[in-house]
Amino acid sequence: MTTTHPPAAYARVTGVGGYLPGAPVTNDDLVRRGINTSDEWIFTRTGIRARHLAAPGETSCRMAALAATQALAMANCAAEELDLIIVATSTPDFIFPSTACLLQGELGNRGATAFDVQAVCSGFVYALAVADKFIRAGAHRKALVVGAETFSRILDWQDRATCVLFGDGAGAVVLEAAGEPGIRASALHADGALAGILSVPGRVENGAVTGDPFLRMEGQAVFKNAVRVLTEAARECCAAAGLETHDLDWLVPHQANIRIIEASSRKMGLSHEKVVATVDRHGNTSAASVPLALAEAVGDGRIRRGQNVLLEGVGGGFTWGAVLLTF
Repeated sequence: MTTTHPPAAYARVTGVGGYLPGAPVTNDDLVRRGINTSDEWIFTRTGIRARHLAAPGETSCRMAALAATQALAMANCAAEELDLIIVATSTPDFIFPSTACLLQGELGNRGATAFDVQAVCSGFVYALAVADKFIRAGAHRKALVVGAETFSRILDWQDRATCVLFGDGAGAVVLEAAGEPGIRASALHADGALAGILSVPGRVENGAVTGDPFLRMEGQAVFKNAVRVLTEAARECCAAAGLETHDLDWLVPHQANIRIIEASSRKMGLSHEKVVATVDRHGNTSAASVPLALAEAVGDGRIRRGQNVLLEGVGGGFTWGAVLLTF
């Protein structure tokens, strides 16, 4: 039975954490592994220099737990205090149970609401917006929101147009009911007519894989639509919060491609000094990319309490969204 609390004025981020597996795998490392590419080819098109790849047996749940432990420590929150756990992932450990339930068991929590959100690279933004609404409705008080991915296991390592782009990792935040400004606005959207431009068009059926089990992408179509919808979502969020884009202290975008990040931030009128970019070192970690970048910028002191931060993501589905918060 869910306990109902008085509605909260805000849901506020109280802790952040991140985890990247193993040592960085550079573009030159990929060349040495036999991929027909080069550091120059990858970097000039994407801005990526390296990424991290999960070790055999290293799961999305395990990485989620390591990121979550950091976030809980920063928030001074015990896992047992959580009443909501949401994991954003497109690479769950199993078809079911959900990665959120597996994470709940790993952390030693019992009784909290736990479920996964699947919106690919927009997943963390979707999950954070959902948790915000649960808390502000009075249904929950303390939420753990995690983005965790092992994309390296759904890549065709012979397709240099896609395999060089992605990496593995996890990022997490603790979100708590608060009377002072926290999450101020969110905007979530999707267009299923664009499902084919970024997808894994296969499935398990009767114990065997049918269709194509690897990630496939139409790069130019993704780029064109991503820049447009990210700009629209940012302006929508700012308008809902009564702010202009120039009122933002920081933009923490999905880390897919430096060209998308630069083009969308220019359309918002934001200088590169206000943009958190980790794509050069992390690659595209899908639902993990936004919380990983947020955790890094909080950890090194760039993002500070009281600053206005816009988080945004775009991914397969076709999905996109943004969350504006006062940190």
